Amino acid sequence: MASVSPVVTWSVLIGTSVLCYAIKLVGYLVPPRWFAPERFQRINSLVPVVLLSALVVAQGVAVKTHLVIDHRLAGVAAALAALVAKAPFPVVVLSAALTSALVYRWR
Repeated sequence: MASVSPVVTWSVLIGTSVLCYAIKLVGYLVPPRWFAPERFQRINSLVPVVLLSALVVAQGVAVKTHLVIDHRLAGVAAALAALVAKAPFPVVVLSAALTSALVYRWR
């Protein structure tokens, strides 16, 4: 694997930081009336849910470039079952962690 020079690393880091700040600044400059339509509000309210779901799936079934079924997926399934049962959030997290740990220990 080729190493990346510190100059390239810092250049990418600083460039990405400036771009993120610029995007955030542009968000403050957008007129509020652009965000007023009800359809936009519904879509905007779903974006965090979709992003979090994608993150959970990506972290739960992917190792580098391969899809795997292991203890993490068992934890996600336990959390989903707890959510469907309308368990409180701490119970959801604990059930996922315990299930994942048990499957990892006895596989």
